[in-house]
Amino acid sequence: MTDTPLRVVVAKPGLDGHDRGAKVVARALRDAGMEVVYTGLHQTPEQIVEAAIQEDADAVGLSVLSGAHMTLFAKLMDLLKERDAQDIVVFGGGIIPEGDIPELEKIGVAKVFTPGATTTEIVEWVRGNVTQQ
Repeated sequence: MTDTPLRVVVAKPGLDGHDRGAKVVARALRDAGMEVVYTGLHQTPEQIVEAAIQEDADAVGLSVLSGAHMTLFAKLMDLLKERDAQDIVVFGGGIIPEGDIPELEKIGVAKVFTPGATTTEIVEWVRGNVTQQ
């Protein structure tokens, strides 16, 4: 086990302009001792993958409220595969219908947090399911 903290990129893909939840999660992960890079609003999947690779991230957390989660997660997963970076764990949350979660898991999204998930749940999940590369 290393003393190096986990590195997590938190991102807001797409056109949604509401980032309070992403900032709350980013702060909770940081306060739990992780290194967090928040990419800001209106990021493309390409920008997010590039940031994750450049930052040597162990995980990417996406916040999607726009309803475009199926397209955005799928594109991100495809890009990680193209860049041979599938070892980066992808998780996310937002307004995502329960019925879409199995499909997201099928394409490789490790975890989807729905409204009501606490920051403690998210931090504990990341600690338990993300390992350093």
